[in-house]
Amino acid sequence: MFAKRSLLLVLTLVVLLLGSFSLAVADDMMDPPPGFDSWDAVVAAADGTTVNWYMWGGSDSINRFVDETYGIPLMEEYNITFNRVPLADTVDAVNQVLSEAEAGIGVDDGTIDLIWINGENFYTLKQAELLYGPWAENIPNSVFVNWDNPALNQDFGRPVDGYESPWTGAQFHYIYDSARMSEEDLPRSYAELTDWIAMNPGRFTYIAPGPGAFQGTRFVKQVLFEISGGQSQWVGPFNQELYDEHTPALWDLLNTWEPNLWRGGETYPANINEMHELFANGEIDFTITQRASGASPDINTGKIPPTSRAFSFDENMVGDFNYVAIPYNAPNKAAALVLANLILRPDRQARQIVPEYGKGSGFSIDPSRVTDEDDLAALEEAANRLGEGAADQARLAAALVSDIVAEYQSLVEADWEANVLQN
Repeated sequence: MFAKRSLLLVLTLVVLLLGSFSLAVADDMMDPPPGFDSWDAVVAAADGTTVNWYMWGGSDSINRFVDETYGIPLMEEYNITFNRVPLADTVDAVNQVLSEAEAGIGVDDGTIDLIWINGENFYTLKQAELLYGPWAENIPNSVFVNWDNPALNQDFGRPVDGYESPWTGAQFHYIYDSARMSEEDLPRSYAELTDWIAMNPGRFTYIAPGPGAFQGTRFVKQVLFEISGGQSQWVGPFNQELYDEHTPALWDLLNTWEPNLWRGGETYPANINEMHELFANGEIDFTITQRASGASPDINTGKIPPTSRAFSFDENMVGDFNYVAIPYNAPNKAAALVLANLILRPDRQARQIVPEYGKGSGFSIDPSRVTDEDDLAALEEAANRLGEGAADQARLAAALVSDIVAEYQSLVEADWEANVLQN
């Protein structure tokens, strides 16, 4: 049923999901979320309430997508008012929940209903037992999620355990301008990138790793995977000896790049918006994306040139999922559950990968679990609308690796600052 391009996307999803198919559990056999007698009771409790979704607000296109894709049907179908609360960094929401817990705020008296979250921020709240749940496998549309998938049931190597529900799939890759460069001249590994930087001084940079700049941290980890002999050895519990063995060579390599980086490595972009601006101004030749539709969403919003195209290295392109979680003291838990369920609805999942809608991210559901013909048609149509700005999906899928446990995150950030930025 799926067209050629859709088959490539499905290939991407199958590899990203990394798990075998198993039959979904029927809705009427599913236990309701904690504190509710049935899903109907959840919907009834949500009627007339407001859901406060705290989320990173740094992208106008994503903000618009969220308002249109979820805010409108929440009101029209469930009589729920949608309130998107923009954050400079997800850690701000985490700190608010921590502060409310320290102040003794009760289980229904907080301010946040839902958080766009993953990685160390999720782990912080889960470890502190400040999340409502487990609930993620107890909402009707969770039947479309492959919970057997180790890339999905673990978030940065930590078990999800039902305390967060997936929203989108994402994978790190690059963008170049086809009006400036030929596809045949693109580097396809960090070894090739090293040579490219030397031959093209001043034309490359990357985001400074640090809190709130996970793309920069992810970039450095990908370099580490390649120079250490592969990502697979980094999967599993934190390994200090492995880290100590390979990071000196990492810092040495990054320091050899610095004289030939943009502005001689004296400064680095702080975020992806700064990368896009440098790229659009012609100061650098590559920027980055995490979206399945590659360059297309940012072309559509005018952030980067219309001749921009996404591409992948052949190995070590980290992919993962974004999630939503409900704090322990969410005042409108029922509305948060309805929103999380809406996020997984196939027609909403189809909408999120279409570039012109502004998100352009991958599915978090497994299309093979969808049986409704209209839903399948929506997924197929969306997959065929990735646009010219998308990378070769098969090549991107072949390069996929998962991220690693959160302990490496803060170490890489601190040690990059000490050994590269301040060196």
